[in-house]
Amino acid sequence: MNVIDVRGLTKRYGEFVAVDNISFTVKAGEVFGFLGPNGVGKTSTIRILTGLSSATEGHCTILGEEMHPHSNRIRRCIGVVFEEPNLYGRLSGRQNLDFFASLYGVPKKRAAGLLEEFQLTEAGNKPVAQYSKGMKQRLLICRALLSDPDLLVLDEPTSGLDLASVELIRSHIRFFAEQGKTVFMSTHSLEEADELCGRVAFMNNGQIIAEGEPAELKLLYGRDYVQIDVIPKVPLDEFRQAVEGLRPIMATQDGRVFSVSFDLKKDGLGRDIDELRRISRVLRVHSQEASLREVFKSVLGVDRM
Repeated sequence: MNVIDVRGLTKRYGEFVAVDNISFTVKAGEVFGFLGPNGVGKTSTIRILTGLSSATEGHCTILGEEMHPHSNRIRRCIGVVFEEPNLYGRLSGRQNLDFFASLYGVPKKRAAGLLEEFQLTEAGNKPVAQYSKGMKQRLLICRALLSDPDLLVLDEPTSGLDLASVELIRSHIRFFAEQGKTVFMSTHSLEEADELCGRVAFMNNGQIIAEGEPAELKLLYGRDYVQIDVIPKVPLDEFRQAVEGLRPIMATQDGRVFSVSFDLKKDGLGRDIDELRRISRVLRVHSQEASLREVFKSVLGVDRM
């Protein structure tokens, strides 16, 4: 079953086309990553998916029902966490959840259970204004899960958080999907997308330019490479000139140590490594698999989100 079914979706703001005729589906039990730099149409798409905005053209079906700003019934089946925390700072964490539990008709024990799951029981009686960013984000996810939704929509769920909060949130995303429920997440962390998502879509200039399983995309757009960490045995100018002549895919320096990387499929790789050994002392040799970051650079032509 397709929990999300988007067909020919377009969103215009006057003459500006924020979302340009995109189509994709997301199945039940799937974690789907929506990736791309800022300002390429991701937020506009999420607003349409969650009923906060209407499409100019095309269709957006959520759990079998056409989504629009008045789809109140289906919106109750969606838990949403936006990047900016929209909590009541003067209220405690427990009061925030109890308030929304009353709106959803959910027993207060559900709120208490979520506070415990997200390690907020002790902090639950403190004003949210005193919470760290990680605590606020965990509370937002508690609020999104109050109604036991079938679909969880997350916008940058772990951005700027401490490691403990990141690991806790990621483990709950996995558990949510293991229950057969669906996660649609936008993230700037390509490592997070690689770890959590069964499929991802890269968006740029309002269009989806690549979509598929991370492993599939890495085969199509990435490349495996070998990284060799060395200390030069010859003068630095001679070493740098020699390395440049070997045409590595990357060469970086950290103090006295240089890291030189070659494509594993490069013709004459053995000769290049022998030459590197001649001009330097080899410290480490290790292979690296292609990453989503390489896919990102390849399909978007940029180095960072």
